[in-house]
Amino acid sequence: MENTANHIILRGSLAGLPEFSHENHDRRFYRFALEVARLSGAVDVLQIVVGEDILHSVDLFGGCMIEVTGQVRSFNSHNQTGRKLIISVFAETMATCEGEPVNTVALQGTICKPPVYRRTPLGREICDLMLAVNRPYRRTDYLPCILWGRSAQEAASYSVGTKLQLQGRLQSRDYIKVLDGQSESRTAYEISVVTSNLMSSEEIPCFV
Repeated sequence: MENTANHIILRGSLAGLPEFSHENHDRRFYRFALEVARLSGAVDVLQIVVGEDILHSVDLFGGCMIEVTGQVRSFNSHNQTGRKLIISVFAETMATCEGEPVNTVALQGTICKPPVYRRTPLGREICDLMLAVNRPYRRTDYLPCILWGRSAQEAASYSVGTKLQLQGRLQSRDYIKVLDGQSESRTAYEISVVTSNLMSSEEIPCFV
């Protein structure tokens, strides 16, 4: 059943064979990377988590593309360097197909941190948001979102607790992190927002 608060559709190319990820409630899960090309020619490399039952029902080489529908999920990973927010796509359905790349995300949630407004070196306006999105069993996903231009200007005025409906795409972005004088290459994942609308509290789905 589609979750109206958190829904993603991806169509892209397999970037590597699935590998075992973890087991939860006697269900085994696997992880693989999916490459989804943008219109600009850039490629987003996105992490997919899928149940063994769904994975085994699909012929991964039955078409040139793989289509995944599901939800964008977050997980806090703790290691020696601190806490890191891991973003992935939880696959609810998966199939091979033909066609053009697809990357569409629809979210409904609540701003849970003060927006951060900034300008790029070329003067482009950007606003970073952290959106808290409800899911069943009283769990919450915390999803980084980025808005541009006029939408960034508007988002900069929003306060914590503002309810938003967003549409856009899930993108990957490589960057350099300097720790103790050492440079590390890392990848960030975020929702690049195309449209955003204010919502009332009654419109946000509440799961139990």
